[in-house]
Amino acid sequence: MDYHINPDGYYGSFGGSYIPEILYANVERLREAYLRIVGEESFRKEFRSLLRDYVGRPSPLYPAKRLSEKYGARIYLKREDLNHTGAHKINNTIGQILLARRMGKTRIIAETGAGQHGVATATVCALMNMPCVVYMGETDIARQALNVRKMEMLGAEVRSVTSGNKTLKDACNEAIRDWCCNPADTHYIIGSTVGPHPYPDMVARFQAVISEEIKWQLTEHEGRDYPDYLIACVGGGSNAAGTFYHYLNDTRVKLIAVEAAGHGIDSGESAATIRLGREGIIHGSRTLVMQTDDGQIIEPYSISAGLDYPGIGPIHANLATSRRADVLAATDNEALQAAFELTATEGIIPALESAHALAALAMIPFHPEEVAVLTVSGRGDKDMDTYLSHFGK
Repeated sequence: MDYHINPDGYYGSFGGSYIPEILYANVERLREAYLRIVGEESFRKEFRSLLRDYVGRPSPLYPAKRLSEKYGARIYLKREDLNHTGAHKINNTIGQILLARRMGKTRIIAETGAGQHGVATATVCALMNMPCVVYMGETDIARQALNVRKMEMLGAEVRSVTSGNKTLKDACNEAIRDWCCNPADTHYIIGSTVGPHPYPDMVARFQAVISEEIKWQLTEHEGRDYPDYLIACVGGGSNAAGTFYHYLNDTRVKLIAVEAAGHGIDSGESAATIRLGREGIIHGSRTLVMQTDDGQIIEPYSISAGLDYPGIGPIHANLATSRRADVLAATDNEALQAAFELTATEGIIPALESAHALAALAMIPFHPEEVAVLTVSGRGDKDMDTYLSHFGK
């Protein structure tokens, strides 16, 4: 079974393009152009050059010795937190703005939850001298104030979204409305593997540099290019898609996706979309969605703004329902404790999103000879207020 996207834009039964008619021509042009453009040698050369000289890639694959001793396996951390702007998001925004420029677009919009994608988008817009509007929920603006200030300093206009739960889902809604009003000159840089085809595939391809590096870095460390486990957090799912990409069809590798359980999967305050969702359509694709019996979106909850989303990328919906990936869920408290543990044992303060992946280490029955690679998708600067309010409790 091939777990990559098929020619019609689906991963199994998930994916596709369910969009307003006003966007059809725009999305269709993008679908027809993106594979051709990203395959051009000039594009690849510029993309690789910026990843190396601007982002600072390759990101290290760090052997976490004290974590390894505690959990009884050889644990490596893929350090996306060391990228310019502090997360994996910059890999995708560089790819997309190069694509947008080649397609003649002159204005960029984006949505953001934790603010890392917003910062990464504002960064590449400053780099390329393009105007940028970032939609962000009012709730997230309050809990991610540092990233809001960064976006504004970089020249982006941050528009507060006050509808719904005032979080990531609502920011996506407003960005899509903007795009409907400005389809000709505007490119929407979606930050995760969500949205209509070709976005899930396009974002996964730009993030695939993560697993591409893991293969050769692991060869240097272990003498083989595959681990026994790959572990990543999932909200929309871009860092997980990049971590898994080159291993999707390698069944020697166990894929572990960790979602946010909030106060508990059955608490009514959770963002465990794969566990709680059922098939539906959100933001242009068919996937698993947290919804009521009559199809109304159930508002998600997580202490992590970047995992606070009621859907999941269609690639992950397919991996979960086909049993290719195992899905675990970490509560707010488990994620906080995992963040404090990594800080104390390895001197690395992770983003709250990454902390959910770290919490999974205690849930996996490792053997001493096994190798696990866990992606630390972002650094914890943006979450310090939250950490400090819980530290020592």
